[in-house]
Amino acid sequence: MKKSILTFAAALALLAVMVSCQKKNPLVEIETPRGNIVVELYLDKAPVTAGHFLELVRRGIYDGSNFYRVVRTGNESNPINIQVIQGGVGDSELPADIQAIPHENTDQTGIRHLDGVISMARSKPGTAKSEFFICVNDQPELDIRGRRNPDGQGFAAFGRVVKGIDVVRSIWSSPIQGERLNPPVRIHKLYVK
Repeated sequence: MKKSILTFAAALALLAVMVSCQKKNPLVEIETPRGNIVVELYLDKAPVTAGHFLELVRRGIYDGSNFYRVVRTGNESNPINIQVIQGGVGDSELPADIQAIPHENTDQTGIRHLDGVISMARSKPGTAKSEFFICVNDQPELDIRGRRNPDGQGFAAFGRVVKGIDVVRSIWSSPIQGERLNPPVRIHKLYVK
């Protein structure tokens, strides 16, 4: 009995050491004039998408870009309304070596488009390069089988805001012309914390 209790205690201690040694998901800070947004990247659940975003951050691709688009009920032509802020760098401004990534849908990752979730913008599956959006409130129509994109494949969520959701909401509430922020909100820099 004592031996089995000691073995069990040793197994628990080993498990605790293994858990504490596991690498945590990285945090990325987005600096804006409205305040900073900190996002946890779910490398453990969405390795392709989160890894790609992290590489763009490390290369400084987003530094000096903008949040330029806001979608809220009533300001868009799509009948499936969503609520997001969108930013990033257009394809024509990217270095030639940055390629589109394979699509990781929400069934594959288990990451749903909930309030504060960050996701990649795309047209067809497998076309995401650098533009991203952050959800304001829960957006199930952006998940796989959601109706926002006619192909039903949803968007590739890869992390979540852990600090600065008030900044996201401030940007989302800013003046717009159609879906365009007027003026855009500068992204000074993104960096790994």
